[in-house]
Amino acid sequence: MSALIDYTLHLADNALILGQRNSEWCGHGPILEQDIAITNISLDLIGQSRSLYQYAAQLKADGSTEDSLAYLRTEREFKNCLLAEQSNGDWAQTMLRQFLFSCYQFYLYKYLQSNPDKTIAAIAEKSLKEVSYHLRWSSEWVIRLGDGTEESRNRMLTAIDELWRYTGELFIAAPYEIELNIDLASLKTEWDNKVKAVMEEATLPVPEKLFMQTGGKTGTHTEQLGYILSDLQYMQRAYPGCEW
Repeated sequence: MSALIDYTLHLADNALILGQRNSEWCGHGPILEQDIAITNISLDLIGQSRSLYQYAAQLKADGSTEDSLAYLRTEREFKNCLLAEQSNGDWAQTMLRQFLFSCYQFYLYKYLQSNPDKTIAAIAEKSLKEVSYHLRWSSEWVIRLGDGTEESRNRMLTAIDELWRYTGELFIAAPYEIELNIDLASLKTEWDNKVKAVMEEATLPVPEKLFMQTGGKTGTHTEQLGYILSDLQYMQRAYPGCEW
């Protein structure tokens, strides 16, 4: 049961933290259409996190709620991958982060549709339609920017330098993933193939033999998560138990 709780929180934290990051673009997107698009993606991710937090609270059966799991845990208790918490940077960095994560999430949710736990399988199946759009949308942006102007290409190259080091962790199993027999190796093959295809169309290089940062899945995060939680959790911590 402990492994299932940790894994459910891991999935929820990934969705919440990336959704919170993307929401920072609300009102600041390059054009209105894309501002609305990334805001909707934020809402999709936060909706996924709600379903997962609700299930985690049910499994814990200790009085936890979706709100307490989102607002009252510390950095070391969050289990999201490091990639999800990285700063937005510019539009190119945000698009590459979304693409790399959505590609991972797409194949993960496809895989989890067959999970023995029926609730996890149902959440994955429901979320897959949203993630399919996230992947298609972010892929188009990576291609547009990578194979665009000299300026947009240079910004994508900078984004690769900033973010690629956090992709290896996606496929390094945490103890709870090992206990639940989550087959990340097969997902990596699919992820590699899709990412290479899009990067090739975008005329962008795929880094090789790069040192990978890890730790997020087990609670060791970059300083970025602290900044996210200071915004996300402020109201609940300043006014405990407040309700709208």
